[in-house]
Amino acid sequence: MTVTFSAADSALGYLYQGRVALLWSLRRARAGTDFVVSLETLDDVTFESLQPTGLKPDELLQTKHHRKSEASLTDASGDLWKSLRVWFEGHANNTIPSVTALYLLTTGAAPKDGAAWFLRSDGARDVDKALQKLETVTQTSESEANAPAYKAFLAVTGASRRAILDSVVVLDRAPGVLAIDDDLKAEVHWSVETKHLDAFLRRLEGWWIRRVIKQLAIAPQTTGILSAEIEAEMTELREQFKQDNLPIDEDLLEFTLDEATQAAHEGYQFVHQLKLIEVGKKRVAAAIRDFYRAFEQRSRWLREDLLLVGDLSRYERKLVEEWELVFEAAKDEIEANAVEAAKCKAARSILAWAEHATIPIRSGVTEPFVVRGSFHMLADEKPPRIGWHADFHDRLAKILNPSVSVPPKNVSGGDAE
Repeated sequence: MTVTFSAADSALGYLYQGRVALLWSLRRARAGTDFVVSLETLDDVTFESLQPTGLKPDELLQTKHHRKSEASLTDASGDLWKSLRVWFEGHANNTIPSVTALYLLTTGAAPKDGAAWFLRSDGARDVDKALQKLETVTQTSESEANAPAYKAFLAVTGASRRAILDSVVVLDRAPGVLAIDDDLKAEVHWSVETKHLDAFLRRLEGWWIRRVIKQLAIAPQTTGILSAEIEAEMTELREQFKQDNLPIDEDLLEFTLDEATQAAHEGYQFVHQLKLIEVGKKRVAAAIRDFYRAFEQRSRWLREDLLLVGDLSRYERKLVEEWELVFEAAKDEIEANAVEAAKCKAARSILAWAEHATIPIRSGVTEPFVVRGSFHMLADEKPPRIGWHADFHDRLAKILNPSVSVPPKNVSGGDAE
């Protein structure tokens, strides 16, 4: 099926712009310079330095991404003239200083001996030849789309055109939106073990996208993204990827339980365990939220080889051992003929202990939902490895499968002797 109206190219163009902005920001940060970066302000991407008098634009970047075929940056190319229009009009209205570097980064190719070819940064650069070719185009081209750009170009003197073009650099044949992965990895390879580069970069880009959205959404737009913010995020991620730590994903930290997720978990065994001891609705909802968070976070760690199955098994064994001590101590305090209310009260005290327990999967992982959610995951196994009610095995058997007679179980989930 042919899609007549597709926004795919535009969407890829914006994604490319964001990824290039991150790449260039990482390069500048590595050089140790302080800067502010913003998208869709003076240009596609704007880099400014902090001066006593305020922000000064150092570099403006136009990005052009082509998905299906390699575009040719001819003398009458729309990509070239749209960029020139932005820059010449910016100079005319004094929003772009004369010392600002102007970059056109494109996946297209500059034909040999064309205007764009002579504006590249290599040995073929010849601004005078580029100026001559561009002036010729304004006199011979009949492009209506380029007409406003031609007008802005011709509105200044020949000497001013030459001066502006002297700041223009064409970077053609740039890697596309997917191929840029290699360049991004090259910039962060020193931050983490090679096997974890993909996981590190995914989290860095996730943060970057959220930060860019915030910068774009503020109206009116104020200061862009500070280099100090990028460095702080890199430092935080490096800490999370150390051997004694694991990354906690921002989307899980910010996850809020919705009705659909809560309804989907209502039949889970760990929820039945909570209802069995008459836990309040808000506490049940918090348990579902933590179960979801822990399940998703642990799954990601395993998929990304940040955590091994053996590591997880050892952690769960430790949780069960700690739970068993508290569970058995609570059972010892329950009288043989205790009423159900007393048993539920004791069970809720065990649950309260689990909700506040600090048993990290690694010493640097201090996020509470990992511990709480892992306890609920153990309570959800079949048969459950842990529980809250003194008779949780028998009670669950009656609730989940009332027609089958189940032999008694001991507290650790095995058959009674």
